[in-house]
Amino acid sequence: MSENNQAQNPSEVVIPDKLFFTISEVSVITQVKPYILRYWEKQFKFLKPVRSIGGQRSYRKKDVEMVLLIKKLLYDEKFTIAGAKNRLKEIKEAGKHPSQLEINFKEAELVATVNKLKKKIQSLRESMDS
Repeated sequence: MSENNQAQNPSEVVIPDKLFFTISEVSVITQVKPYILRYWEKQFKFLKPVRSIGGQRSYRKKDVEMVLLIKKLLYDEKFTIAGAKNRLKEIKEAGKHPSQLEINFKEAELVATVNKLKKKIQSLRESMDS
């Protein structure tokens, strides 16, 4: 979590191309503190990093994506833990994988950016014509 408690834009998050991540790496990538990640594992049963023989957590890319989705629901969409669980359950029951919802968020953000750029271009054209 960033210092100002705002979730970073998931479309700006770059997840390195590797098989497994430590809790420290996930914390840096998602800007969510390790103790919050451990708490979320207890609250969201589908967030289950694999454990090494020594008990160390190993997150997969899909786990990191799930953390980003949970973060977006809790911090940006202002869901409670219970509300986020229900929302994720709805997504699963609707036959959508949660990563599809993340794609939808990214698409909506891109559409908004394109619309802003269109307005800016129009404004520049108008100023050039006058």
